[in-house]
Amino acid sequence: MAESPQLEKPAAADSNLESLGYIPELSRNRSTWQVVFMCFILASVPYGLSTTMMYTMAGGGSANMIWGWVAVSLIMLCVAGSLAEITSVYPTAGGVYYQTFALSPTWCRRVTAWVCGWSYIAGNITITLAVNFATALFLVESLNVFKNADGVGITENFETYQSYLIFLAITLLCHAISAFGNRWLTHLETFAIFWTLAGVAAIIITILVVAAHGRRSAKWVFTSFEPQSGWPDGWSFCIGLLQAAYGLSASGMVTSMCEEVHKPAIQVPKAIVGGVALNFFAGLCLLIPICFVLPDIAMLANLASGQPVPTIILSATGNSAGAFCLLIPLLILGILCGVGCVTAASRCTWAFARDGAIPGSKWFKKVNKSLDVPLNAMMLGMAIEILLGLIYFGSTAAFNAFSGVGVIFLTLSYGSPVAVSLILRRRKDIKKGNFDLGALGIFCNIVCIAWTLLAIPLFSMPTTIPVTQESMNYASVVFVGFVIISALWYWAWGYRNYAGPPTTETDFALEFAAESHSMEKLS
Repeated sequence: MAESPQLEKPAAADSNLESLGYIPELSRNRSTWQVVFMCFILASVPYGLSTTMMYTMAGGGSANMIWGWVAVSLIMLCVAGSLAEITSVYPTAGGVYYQTFALSPTWCRRVTAWVCGWSYIAGNITITLAVNFATALFLVESLNVFKNADGVGITENFETYQSYLIFLAITLLCHAISAFGNRWLTHLETFAIFWTLAGVAAIIITILVVAAHGRRSAKWVFTSFEPQSGWPDGWSFCIGLLQAAYGLSASGMVTSMCEEVHKPAIQVPKAIVGGVALNFFAGLCLLIPICFVLPDIAMLANLASGQPVPTIILSATGNSAGAFCLLIPLLILGILCGVGCVTAASRCTWAFARDGAIPGSKWFKKVNKSLDVPLNAMMLGMAIEILLGLIYFGSTAAFNAFSGVGVIFLTLSYGSPVAVSLILRRRKDIKKGNFDLGALGIFCNIVCIAWTLLAIPLFSMPTTIPVTQESMNYASVVFVGFVIISALWYWAWGYRNYAGPPTTETDFALEFAAESHSMEKLS
């Protein structure tokens, strides 16, 4: 796929953005590799897989973890390929929201864009919340590797408010770094790559060499299936897929950075696919060694903390100080992942606001010129995250809601432009871009749509049965809440006032105008 010559300079990228109806407001300061690095950090697979390992412990253990990761990685590679094709045609910070509007017929484009846009924003915000909340819970459990004289972890008796305050501090830190350190974020993401390599290497070498409680056989690692969820075996395996889905769900969020790269129609599609491929191998490098030193699966599945990795590392090293040192790279990676998610979430919120689609759009569409970031949109996301975090006071299973609903919303938003492109447009627009996969693209589109239809009910289900107040998956509650808010806002304001993204100067606007004129004649 040759790079289009008209996209070689940032000035040309700004010109192309203007042709899509937008005034360039953000600095284009990212290279192709820097976009790939951001895609890698948005997923932060070693960290993401570590904080959600409870799902595979309940779902089936070792085999569920490894083969579930392989299956979901292949699915997400199809999703990434599908998004890459469309992003090469419509590279804006609106990402999948703008793409859905651009591809939809005139008679339904406002509604489809509204649904996709709200899903995309809700997914970005809730996945950012899940990352920061998971870091807080992971830190608390990491400190528990230190035991008192009675063998009880030093934070085991933490009150709910103490965990919430840690989450609050992490949330404020991630937003502060993203807001005030924007010019250094590319350096931070490059550092994160080498930090990940060094951290994962230290973990896998130490646990395999020391293996204080012995090592599992290769046969056990790749074939052992011990479901603890209470669901039938097949569905239990599917429940365990949330670990992998959560780890890779943020991959498409990088489309919101299209207005901060030199050649978005080329760089961002490459980054989406390249990021998923890199994360796939990073995940295998972490998961397989951990499976060789897993202690009792039933014990891990029933941990009150819901965070098995600190217990696994402590069991493998047999030393509290050593275990904590190995957990530090994952904790720092969690902070870096949070910063990346905050950055992407603020861009998509800002892009949606500049089209007037959220309450207070005039305020949230502003860019802070001194910081070169959409600060108001960033603060909106932070406020929502802090408020949703209060769910933790009602149920310690709150993290299940945040991670599950984040995956649901992002998957729904990714599937929207792909479905419109394949079903309604017959992929005609893909030929205009720089990333046409041809027949393989059709296959990827079908897989993407099928995955979207599966993800919504799957990740709304409780992890274990029988269902209690603590084990209830509140993802469905949060999902319905966002749907109601978006529907009410559309009924009260959007139906009469929301026109969608500007389209007057684009080729597809003329196309759809011709289609609309033809339909009027026929009627």
